[in-house]
Amino acid sequence: MSEYGAINYPENMPSHVAVIMDGNGRWAKKRGMPRTFGHKAGVESVRRLVKHCGDIGLPILTVYAFSTENFKRPKDEVGTLMNLLCDFMARDVDTLVKNGVRLRILGNINAFPERVASQISNALDKTSQGRKMLLNIALAYGARDEILQAVRNVCAEALAQGIEPSQINADMFESCLYTAGIPDPDLIIRTSGEERLSNFLLYQAAYSELYFTDVAWPDFTPEHFDQALEEYKNRVRRFGGI
Repeated sequence: MSEYGAINYPENMPSHVAVIMDGNGRWAKKRGMPRTFGHKAGVESVRRLVKHCGDIGLPILTVYAFSTENFKRPKDEVGTLMNLLCDFMARDVDTLVKNGVRLRILGNINAFPERVASQISNALDKTSQGRKMLLNIALAYGARDEILQAVRNVCAEALAQGIEPSQINADMFESCLYTAGIPDPDLIIRTSGEERLSNFLLYQAAYSELYFTDVAWPDFTPEHFDQALEEYKNRVRRFGGI
């Protein structure tokens, strides 16, 4: 049981939901607008979802906001994303604190410019006492990179402690992941019609339920989220068993 969430949160509901927020660019293109317009609209969807998850008592929400590959996008688009990230961290931190939300970053914040990393660090510090909900934001995140770094770190730790390779176990490895101490996602939602994980939580998603919707992220509402939860409730999770 997670230390976060409502005391009376239903047992048949997911404790940890992760969302691949996809479709901002295509959403904007359909409207004859630049991709950056879609990203701005997407931030509003994040705000709506975070509030809704707090209202229903969801313990843990993870959103995939910026991948390691996103740095390869056009300079002006990356710049807009950086500005939106800074704005979110500055504008929303007080609301997160008020609502008992603790912020955690999955990824390498050192990959960001100083001004962005500083805003992120400030938000992490201010929300550190939140216990009603854990909001993980995957930034400069890539699952393959995460796994590679974890392998390096667990090997270095084993070498330093004189531990044989055969003695390295799952607990040791998982303690070196960005998600250390966080339960794996019960449900992963991806918007905008694509049906793949796109280098997101590849290790942690081993037994996650997957839900795909054609709705683009800027159009994704709390009602769409609740539809995914209802679908989850009707599934039987076997974790490799019968």
